[in-house]
Amino acid sequence: MLVAMSRLTRNLLSSLLLLAPIAFPQSVRLYVFDNGIIKSMDPALFQLKKEDIATPDMVVASYLIVHPKGTLLWDTGAIPDGALNADGTPVTQRFFTASKTLKSQLAAVGFKPNDITYLGLSHYHSDHTANANEFAGATWLVQQPEREAMFAEKAPGITQLAQYAALKNSKTTILKGEDYDVFGDGTVVIKAAYGHTPGHQVLFVKLAKTGPVLLAGDLYHYQEERGTSKVPTFEFNKEQSLASRAVIEAFLQKTGAQLWIEHDLANFNKQKKSPEFYE
Repeated sequence: MLVAMSRLTRNLLSSLLLLAPIAFPQSVRLYVFDNGIIKSMDPALFQLKKEDIATPDMVVASYLIVHPKGTLLWDTGAIPDGALNADGTPVTQRFFTASKTLKSQLAAVGFKPNDITYLGLSHYHSDHTANANEFAGATWLVQQPEREAMFAEKAPGITQLAQYAALKNSKTTILKGEDYDVFGDGTVVIKAAYGHTPGHQVLFVKLAKTGPVLLAGDLYHYQEERGTSKVPTFEFNKEQSLASRAVIEAFLQKTGAQLWIEHDLANFNKQKKSPEFYE
């Protein structure tokens, strides 16, 4: 009888914890999630030579921004959680390799997919959208030309429509190139950076202790691209990309923000990973 009561008490407490409101921090936090590695990329795809870069390998990252008013998930990985192993052993799909699910990394810091207030994708390429459907309950923040391309009759290249199809019916905020202040206080701002895809976007996060950071999506893939006119051979619009780079570089100079190139493996290896965070 006592054992049964104890089990009932534990179950009741677990239920109450699930129903309890999330305690949001007093200042903005930025969590870095590890979504795996892209192995043996060909530098020629980026108009570079092997000797031009430190390593051809890239990282796949996503980010959780926790604000006193809610949460924003930025990008969702390259391999869907459902394809990964429960024991954490690595899985390889094409040239992507990953071992950690996005859900488990969210759970480690106290969140579930339905706790996410906003979803932002830097762009529609499949190494950024693998788990997008899991967050269809969030408000999707997307540039108009990007959304139009994602759901066009003919799907754009380097996409997996099945990964993000549920977003078509999500609550959506359509952006048209203007800066978008997500929480209304200047700490989390989406900026258009068109060119890599029709509606590529980047994210500015102002952190009280770390200082400002700009999550650059695929504005660049390698540090070695900065200061050059070289863009990927699969770029949607080279001229737009170069113009966007110029605008963002000027913004970095003005704000003193750190530029985090999302695929930059060397920089990623230096960063604190969730459940640690930047604030």
